[in-house]
Amino acid sequence: MGIRRPLARLEEDPMADEGIIAANEATDVVGRLKRRMIEEALPLWSTVGWDRATGGFIDRLHRDGTADVAAPRRVFVQARQIYCYAKAAQMGWYPEGRVIALKGLEHLLARAKAPDGRPGYVHRLTPEGAVLDARRDAYDHAFILFALATVYALDQDAQVRAEMDALLAFLDGHLRSPHGGVHEGLPVSLPRRQNPHMHLFEAMIACFDATHDLSFQNRAGEFFALFLANLYDKRKCVLGEYFEEDWSKIEPISVEPGHQAEWVWLLKGFERITGCPTGQRRAELLATSLRYRDEATGCLIDVGDDAGNIRRSTRRLWPQTEIAKAWIAQAESGEAGAADEARAALVRLERHYLSHPVKGGWYDQFDRDGKSLIDTIPASSFYHVLCAVTEAEQVLG
Repeated sequence: MGIRRPLARLEEDPMADEGIIAANEATDVVGRLKRRMIEEALPLWSTVGWDRATGGFIDRLHRDGTADVAAPRRVFVQARQIYCYAKAAQMGWYPEGRVIALKGLEHLLARAKAPDGRPGYVHRLTPEGAVLDARRDAYDHAFILFALATVYALDQDAQVRAEMDALLAFLDGHLRSPHGGVHEGLPVSLPRRQNPHMHLFEAMIACFDATHDLSFQNRAGEFFALFLANLYDKRKCVLGEYFEEDWSKIEPISVEPGHQAEWVWLLKGFERITGCPTGQRRAELLATSLRYRDEATGCLIDVGDDAGNIRRSTRRLWPQTEIAKAWIAQAESGEAGAADEARAALVRLERHYLSHPVKGGWYDQFDRDGKSLIDTIPASSFYHVLCAVTEAEQVLG
């Protein structure tokens, strides 16, 4: 089921950057972004972005493009970078990506997996590879599983599959909540967030794509059921962010438009692997996300409420990749005008966030006046950008 009524097209949208995205700028945006990934970002983050002294990926670069070697290493960032290089190899964009991904995975397993003798992966490492934070975080484990699935898709390596199964056993045995879904981590904490569940949903879809094992369809189905029953307000058509242990809502409701958009893309992926129709919810989520835009640029802002008000007018990079992916998903479903909207979103991403003096770098967040708020170039954004560009290449061409 497509969007019931045409959403405002960019040329009619008073919030669109400068009123209109030039047609010639949008026509080749996918090709430009693909070249930017291959020629700039992938080389940068595998050289400057790799710590040759101690191993592992650098968590962030300084604004001049040099490595911030002193920054702690977040484990989910290690996993995201592994995904990026495995995906780039899978796409045929960066053949050396396979070796880089395997090198990153070897480091992750050696340093982050049960270094204290307890099951699961730790949360943060020092630059030297020692444990900085031993918490077991559900969000981290979602990305580790996602990375393992992407690496497994390259070679169907039995050892990688064994690591996937071990991680799943940890989720089932240690993080599963009696109220549905997973705990935030160990030790158990509140509030519960939809965010780890969204990325576990993403990981299960990736696991099915890599293995064609029907058990991953079932696991993805559990997260889809959780979305419908607890995360999504069908009356207000909004996805909540924070919940009590029993999934009761925490007021005031926090709405992140980037997550509304991200679920559009994920629901399309679930529909693809199961045949379960998701068009109505995708249309609702997309319409909701578009309520929260910056008037000057047309970019999504960071946080709103369930009444449609903007609560935080800053704008991160990642929501812009997710609104592009949402429109790409709708284009794949045959939604009229969606491909044009996707290209326009990619142009906004390119224009505002990727036009950084460091080739292969990006700006991570702006205030409402367009001032950059983050002085570094975080590695964590690479996953969002690369995923959006690979999706655009596959669907839009």
